[in-house]
Amino acid sequence: MSEFDHQDGGSRRKFSMSDYGGHMRSLTLYHHASILETLMRTSHSLAVAFLFSTILLAPEIAAAAGTANPTPPSQTTQSASPMKHTKKKTHKSSSAEDFLAGYHSAYALIYDKGDYVGGIAALRALGYDDNADVATLLGYASRKLGRYEDSKFWYERALAADPNHAVTWSYYGMWQAEQGNMLKAKDDLEKVRLICGTECRPYKMLQDVIDGTATY
Repeated sequence: MSEFDHQDGGSRRKFSMSDYGGHMRSLTLYHHASILETLMRTSHSLAVAFLFSTILLAPEIAAAAGTANPTPPSQTTQSASPMKHTKKKTHKSSSAEDFLAGYHSAYALIYDKGDYVGGIAALRALGYDDNADVATLLGYASRKLGRYEDSKFWYERALAADPNHAVTWSYYGMWQAEQGNMLKAKDDLEKVRLICGTECRPYKMLQDVIDGTATY
């Protein structure tokens, strides 16, 4: 087996070729481990940066949707017997909380999961089809399913409840655009402008759809 001399400080030692090979393999493994550690740190940094950017963009994504926090509809107790004022107030508060919880659940199904059928079922189960926010969301989910007649019905029902609902006019304008009715879409854009100006999200969304730069 071949050997060679190696100067180490003031002494000389003899190494075999197998010793040298093992030494070089150790250096190579150490080098690879260093590279791997660097890549892992870089990947971790990129993952953190991506997560942070996602968090920053979340409000913008939510803003591109319908009303996230609607005003609970007015409630009336169904009890025929006279109740104390405090109990009646508690019932109304509970009903408002139930409505918001149900609406938020349906909202998440539609906008976060794209489960339009499930979202429609959840909204209908609330029992407040005449609420403008509920009807608007029903119209949006129906439009995404290609149920244009249903969508039109719900948008018009929402506007009957609140003629100045900017999101409804915005979404109805998108409905018009998808039907090829660009003049009607622009009319709806003008209605949105009169309600909330040109800087509000509903106006910008419909303007993007009319310009062909975005779809919602």
